[in-house]
Amino acid sequence: MRNVTNEEAGAEYEKYSSRVTEDDVGDILSKEKDVMNKAHGPLAKFVEDIKLLFALVKDYANGSYRKLPWTTIAGIIGALIYIFSPIDLIPDIIPVIGLVDDAAVLAFCLKCVHVDLQNYKKWKQS
Repeated sequence: MRNVTNEEAGAEYEKYSSRVTEDDVGDILSKEKDVMNKAHGPLAKFVEDIKLLFALVKDYANGSYRKLPWTTIAGIIGALIYIFSPIDLIPDIIPVIGLVDDAAVLAFCLKCVHVDLQNYKKWKQS
């Protein structure tokens, strides 16, 4: 099985998140079910994280939570778009192995947005 390095995951995360626009906010929300359907194999351990990321994007989109920089939203949306996209470092058509890079990019994203995600969780619980 091919491993994805942290550098490769970071490069893909940066590439996808740097292209995100406000239009992508609504677009990714319309693909939530498709992204969640891919949450198996290497992505299975991230199901709750993916749900939390979608909740944050929804709260951002409806204006109820804006206490984070655009770079955080762009990073989250970029990572979710990466998961949705079937053509990436390891094509998703390859069973199980095709999701290894998706999991690596998502893990990299979670590390990058950790503080903002924790702040969002606290806000959501209050």
